[in-house]
Amino acid sequence: MASLESSLAETFSWICGGYFDLGSSCIQRTLLDVTNVLFLCLFYLLLLLVSVRKYQISESSRKDFISIIVSICSALISLAYFATAFWKFISNDELHLGWLVYLVRGLIWISVSVSLLIRMTKWVKIVISIWWMFFGLLVSVLNIELLLQTHNLPILDIIPWPINILLLFCSFRNLISSSTQPSEVQSLSEPLLDSKTEKTQVGIGKASLFSKLTFSWINPLFALGYSKNLTLEDLPSLVDEDEASLAYKKFAPAWESLVREKSLSNSRNLVLQALAKVYLKENIPIAICAFLRAISVLSLPLLLYAFVNYSNRIDDNKYEGLSILGCLVICKIVESLSQRYWYFSARRSGMRMRSALMVAVYQKQMKLSCVGRRKHSTGEIVNYIAVDAYRLGEFPWWLHSAWSLVFQLFMSIVVLFYVVGLGALPGLVPLLIFGLLNVPFANVLQKCQSQFMVAQDERLRLTSEVLNNMKIIKLQSWEEKFKNMIETRRDNEFKWLSKEQIIKAYGTVMFWISPTIISSVIFLGCSLFGSAPLNASTIFTVLATLRSMGEPVTMIPGALSFLMQVKVSTERINAFLLDDELNNNEVPRISLQNSDRSVIIQEGNFSWDTELEVPTLTDVSLEIKKGQKIAICGPVGAGKSSILHAMLGEIPKVSGTVILSGSIAYVSQTSWIQSGTIRDNILYGKPMEEERYRRAIKSCALDKDIDNFDHGDLTEIGQRGINMSGGQKQRIQLARAVYNDADIYLLDDPFSAVDAQTAAILFNDCVMDALGKKTVILVTHQVEFLSEVDMILVMDGGKITQIGSYTELCTSETAFEQLVNAHREAITVLGPLDNENKGQPHDIDVLGFTKQNSEGEISFRGVPGVQLTEEEEKESGDFGWRPFLDYLSVSKGYLLLSIGTIAQLGFVIFQAAASYWLAVSVQVPNISSGLLIGVYTGLSTLSAVFVHLRSMYSAYQGLKASKAFFHGFTNAIFKAPMHFFDSTPVGRILTRASSDMSILDFDIPFSIGFVAAGSLELLGAIGVIAFVTWEVLIVAIIAFVVVKYIQGYYLASARELIRINGTTKAPVMNYTAETSLGVVTIRAFNMVDRFSNNYLKLVDTDATLFFLCSSAMEWLIQRIEAIQNLTMFASVFLLILLPKGYVAPGLAGLSLSYALSISSMQVFMSRWYCNLSNYIISVERINQFMKIPAEPPATIDDKRPPSSWPSKGRIELQELKIRYRPNAPLVLKGITCTFMEGTRVGVVGRTGSGKSTLISSLFRLVEPATGKILIDGLDICSIGLKDLRMKLSIIPQEPTLFRGSVRTNLDPLGLYSDEEIWQALEKCQLKETISSLPNKLDSSVSDEGENWSVGQRQLFCLGRVLLKRNKILVLDEATASIDSATDAILQKIIRQEFSGCTVITVAHRVPTVIDSDMVMVLSYGELMEYDEPAKLMETNSYFSKLVAEYWSTCKRNSSQSFY
Repeated sequence: MASLESSLAETFSWICGGYFDLGSSCIQRTLLDVTNVLFLCLFYLLLLLVSVRKYQISESSRKDFISIIVSICSALISLAYFATAFWKFISNDELHLGWLVYLVRGLIWISVSVSLLIRMTKWVKIVISIWWMFFGLLVSVLNIELLLQTHNLPILDIIPWPINILLLFCSFRNLISSSTQPSEVQSLSEPLLDSKTEKTQVGIGKASLFSKLTFSWINPLFALGYSKNLTLEDLPSLVDEDEASLAYKKFAPAWESLVREKSLSNSRNLVLQALAKVYLKENIPIAICAFLRAISVLSLPLLLYAFVNYSNRIDDNKYEGLSILGCLVICKIVESLSQRYWYFSARRSGMRMRSALMVAVYQKQMKLSCVGRRKHSTGEIVNYIAVDAYRLGEFPWWLHSAWSLVFQLFMSIVVLFYVVGLGALPGLVPLLIFGLLNVPFANVLQKCQSQFMVAQDERLRLTSEVLNNMKIIKLQSWEEKFKNMIETRRDNEFKWLSKEQIIKAYGTVMFWISPTIISSVIFLGCSLFGSAPLNASTIFTVLATLRSMGEPVTMIPGALSFLMQVKVSTERINAFLLDDELNNNEVPRISLQNSDRSVIIQEGNFSWDTELEVPTLTDVSLEIKKGQKIAICGPVGAGKSSILHAMLGEIPKVSGTVILSGSIAYVSQTSWIQSGTIRDNILYGKPMEEERYRRAIKSCALDKDIDNFDHGDLTEIGQRGINMSGGQKQRIQLARAVYNDADIYLLDDPFSAVDAQTAAILFNDCVMDALGKKTVILVTHQVEFLSEVDMILVMDGGKITQIGSYTELCTSETAFEQLVNAHREAITVLGPLDNENKGQPHDIDVLGFTKQNSEGEISFRGVPGVQLTEEEEKESGDFGWRPFLDYLSVSKGYLLLSIGTIAQLGFVIFQAAASYWLAVSVQVPNISSGLLIGVYTGLSTLSAVFVHLRSMYSAYQGLKASKAFFHGFTNAIFKAPMHFFDSTPVGRILTRASSDMSILDFDIPFSIGFVAAGSLELLGAIGVIAFVTWEVLIVAIIAFVVVKYIQGYYLASARELIRINGTTKAPVMNYTAETSLGVVTIRAFNMVDRFSNNYLKLVDTDATLFFLCSSAMEWLIQRIEAIQNLTMFASVFLLILLPKGYVAPGLAGLSLSYALSISSMQVFMSRWYCNLSNYIISVERINQFMKIPAEPPATIDDKRPPSSWPSKGRIELQELKIRYRPNAPLVLKGITCTFMEGTRVGVVGRTGSGKSTLISSLFRLVEPATGKILIDGLDICSIGLKDLRMKLSIIPQEPTLFRGSVRTNLDPLGLYSDEEIWQALEKCQLKETISSLPNKLDSSVSDEGENWSVGQRQLFCLGRVLLKRNKILVLDEATASIDSATDAILQKIIRQEFSGCTVITVAHRVPTVIDSDMVMVLSYGELMEYDEPAKLMETNSYFSKLVAEYWSTCKRNSSQSFY
């Protein structure tokens, strides 16, 4: 036995001093190491087997907090062992293997760390649990034994012991959980069962802890993005816990409980409280990381202090130097990991908050009452989502920044006192002064920001209104007026923008001058009090500490400003969410089986404005039986639409009872069509049933239209149905109602936008046939259909004045008889016709097709395979410097950029000079403290001047670019042809006018400055370090190459992600705006849930891009930090290895102070470089629209028409051919005719026959393909658009009012006196209504003119043309939305007022055009007839057939009255 021990002692003489005694603690620990190595080998062997056999991992990838902590601590312990092994290796001259023990222990601990992170199969989990258990137990036994024997433990045994105890706990927990897990075979088969339903989610859902810490889970996406341009389809979806639906499910109960607890007098911000209630727990780990990051940053000046003191010592103790390096490594690792987790998790939490509020706002608008809708316009609701809710995405990041930076600031002061003692006391005075100066500075910035946002909101509201109504603006030639209005608002916005940017530039001086002044005062305090020597360690520690204070001093005002903005945003959302909601119980819906009544209203009083004394509807009592057909008629403003809204529960009920029995389908007076296909609009979320679908289309006369579309019923409809005629939109929403198969149908004047024949088809085939067994309540002005209905309600002044059948009402001399008489007078103008023209319309082919079909819309038939609304165009790939050069060339900013770069170079030089002066002067004993401090202060102050110049030039360059791009963009939009607006959703233009322009205003100017600053400072830092230890250049150059590659690798994907993100926000805003406009229809059809689900998908798509962009940035920063930290470590390592005295302590302090900041400099530069690369995409997007081909000029100087033109009003069409796109089919096919001066020309034809296209060509909204239009002998294509359009007047098919007053809507250009305006109002039957309003001509008009009925809006448009009194007047369905009596009065006024003018009337009502001098009949874009109506009716013409058909319809439907 003795011989065995002696032989072992000889073999392992380097272990335990060569003594082999099993009782010694050294040998026992060595045996423990051997056991650990055996387990370690077994562990890696099992991992290898698992990877080869490709087992399905059964354990969830999520790790708990204890495992994370233990893993991190194990890794740190392994680093300590590796550092010790390295030190022992280089400190022994003889060949001694003692260092190998520490290396092995380092490997054991790093393996333990890995085993805590990886995902494991059941058996691997059991093996490592046994390992941890043995390890923990044996270490504890050995340590207790050693403590009992020696009462002492080595430091490297004390530190790991708590971790061993935690490992013991983890092992027991793993063994318990393994016993409850299902078998491995089951876990292998389960994914096969679920593979069909599992959707592709972002990698973080299945990532291991190591993958989460290093963001490796995003690597597959980067690899894909590097190999090809990413598209939206390539991107994974969010994990379930990040989806908007879950975020809202958590927020909603918290919000509702707070609302229930809220007292009436309490006006607390409930939104913030609800967010805190839901998201507080998940922000606690983020707060811990922010705290750890602050501690690690504060440790760096102390490590610098220790290192410079170490350099000052004579004895060469490399162990101490390496220990400092080891601590530095640990600090930087902790700083990097904690900061990355903080940034990423904070933004992830913010994304969830953002999604929750976006959904909350959307859900609220679905419940908002009419009172609430008046307070919050569509534009404002969109702003609550686009601006206020979006701001919450960054809220947690700024919140944790605010408190952690305050903590960092106070702890930095503590460090200063620790290093220099009382000498730091004088430095507190300038620190306090600069801190207090930040308060007014932040207040001014906040005021500028608030005022800027108010001005921006106003501009965007007006921009949205202009874009939605661009057609009427172009027809009236108001572009210059509205463009000036937008530019005036932009000027106000720009005033606050420029003030803010200039103030920020001045703030830069304060930021850079404050460390100089504070450090100078501290140095002076040290000199006066003698509390610390002015040597290298003191000076560079103070500078490093002040540098760590610089971040809080700069960021705290910004953080407070942002938190104030969040407070304002949440208060705005809070006010919106607390606003008045519809009471769903006001109109209870009961089952059909329980009642034979469909609608019951008992003594109902309803008011749109509950504050008014007189209700909108008074004493309404009504009972409607199942299956009845009810018509509601009356003059404009009588309350016809309001009574339908009362049945829907949309109008507040003052008193009474409303009960509905069954489901509802609603067709609004103003067509509400969604963006999407015709099929989507008709199905409206219902499953497709072919036969039912076909019947709905046929009964609404849509079959012929659909046949004429290149894409059939898959034709895409533009935003707000812009590429459909008024009649088609109305018939599509009627088909939607028919397909819905409801019990009660509320139809609000559905026939106003279609011709008489189509109206007859719709009434007979749809209302009376397809809906024969349904209850139908029809608001109409078409008196000819009233004889067919079961009951008629006559309304006037908000009351039901008469109820009865057609026969009953005709026998009484009342308001109804006046309506009938007006209609009789209108149709008797037709005169008697020949018998053959009085035949049944069922047997005649009018304009080429029978009653079952209506002509297809051919105006927008595109090239096969191409839809009108195309996918948003976006650039792809790397365009290098092109967008940046575009930015500079448009803004003419080359000179300013050059001067700014030179100024930044001057700053870097003077900063380096000031630091070098300190490093050198501390080594020269003859230099006095006063001279040292004075020269340093002077050099630093000069550097601050240069950085101020750089900031000023950056600000001026940015302001110049903002002005240039906005002017170019606005000009391009206003000069764009009408087809651009037909095919481009408003949201696409608005995102460029809002978010992209904001990036141009705020982000790009300072990004350029920061990239230049970061690059030059990084080069300067590497230069200073290389000056002291040139060897570090080798590492720095390699690091630079690697960083450049990583940036390129990142940008390949990140650039596309940002581009895709630019296309995902607009659909969210479009859908919100679309929903807001159609919320009454959505609620009526009970489709709230369907719309909410669609919205959730859009929000999640947008959030996915936000999530991936944030993750990608953290991935990049973490790798750049790691690489540049290697440069720093190399620099420190070289300073340790160099012989003592080779580098002066001052220069060592200088080198280390720059080395400590090199990673932050690289991160700063890389972050802003990547941000700039992403921001510059906004330049691309705006530039796209700046290059839109412009329509012809407004005026042509050498071809201005005479001021008296047109003096006659003669219009000649010569072989006029129109197509909407190159290579598209002709819409007008060679029309030749002449409209003589002073004549009244009626234009008739089916929906889509080319009537509106003819009008568009007259106003040159579309240019002729061939042929000419001459007015008084002058070719209209030879003059400017403004000269043409100002001389023409039009009342468009869809009446448009703008937000403002009655005066500004009648006379936007301010050309007429009040007296002239009142005269026009009197002629268009509005004087009495407006006179009764308190503010008369200054009475308000809300968005879209919603506070005026559709008929009243049409009368406003008539008032406009009465003021202009041009020689040519176009009436495009001008009286479609008013009753026959009012129509007759207006036609009389038009005949009187425009007696000497050429009047072109496009109309569906035959009486409207029958008294015209000439009638033009169009079909399929061809001129079928053009002659006097009397002559046309004498022959078997198309027009005579049309009149006969109308006459027959009236005769059949109204025979009881007329005969």
